[in-house]
Amino acid sequence: MYLEASATTGNFTRAAKSLGINSSTISRRVGRFEDELGLALFERHRGGIRLTTGGRAILPHVRRALAELDAIRHTGEQNGIGIAGEVRLAVRMPPIGEPLRDLLERWHKRNRGVVLTILEMNEWEIQNAVRERRIDVALLSDRMLWHDATSTPLYRERLLAALPCGHPLARRDALDWTSLQDEVLLVQGWDNSQAAREFYVSLLGRAVHFEAHAAGKQCIFALVAAGFGITLATASQSEVVFPGVTYRPVCEENAWVQVELVWNPEAEDPAVGRFIAFLRDEATSRRLF
Repeated sequence: MYLEASATTGNFTRAAKSLGINSSTISRRVGRFEDELGLALFERHRGGIRLTTGGRAILPHVRRALAELDAIRHTGEQNGIGIAGEVRLAVRMPPIGEPLRDLLERWHKRNRGVVLTILEMNEWEIQNAVRERRIDVALLSDRMLWHDATSTPLYRERLLAALPCGHPLARRDALDWTSLQDEVLLVQGWDNSQAAREFYVSLLGRAVHFEAHAAGKQCIFALVAAGFGITLATASQSEVVFPGVTYRPVCEENAWVQVELVWNPEAEDPAVGRFIAFLRDEATSRRLF
């Protein structure tokens, strides 16, 4: 900084004035730098100073170093207030429909400097990833929360029945739980995670014939289309047209799922904090739950 200002003004007094310090301070600092380098950077004369050959060789490196320091300072400030950085978001259900799609779109428009990385996981993987700080935040059903999870409700989604297009129930405008109890209900399930099945049991009872598959929802829809059974889908999932699958509303008071935002309370990343606050405030102001 002192070298750059002195070289630009050609005078220690003018350089000191531009930096708001005493001329003796800048002269002393430049002299100390010359001693450290073992090289005279300036020729002193009555009219002021001018760079030596060595000084001219050093100056481009000094300018690059100053530019890097400015970049470090700028990046640090942006990350410090959360307008730059990364948010790692794990989801149990892909964010393909409303209201989550709109929430993410609004967040992205306001936070272009923050990278949002989405990972699709089952609830057991999400629980471990949150605790181990491999992800920052997660979205999953309130039925899948673990006992000490830190969370806040974001929104509710209606449940619909996903049926093969030629299924007799597809001729009805709406369904109830009783009409689905004799069907083969296809669910996502893993050896260490049967949360979806347990949720459906709470709605339909344990007499329902379940078939669990360790697969994503798209694979479940493919089996529905092929006639292996039916499944339940959220309203946002039904926005995606899947060949061979049709959706019918379930007219029951409890035919909905509540989506929660989960995070590790020990996280201190400003970008993550801004993301959590944004989704929480939006959900509250728009009364999504």
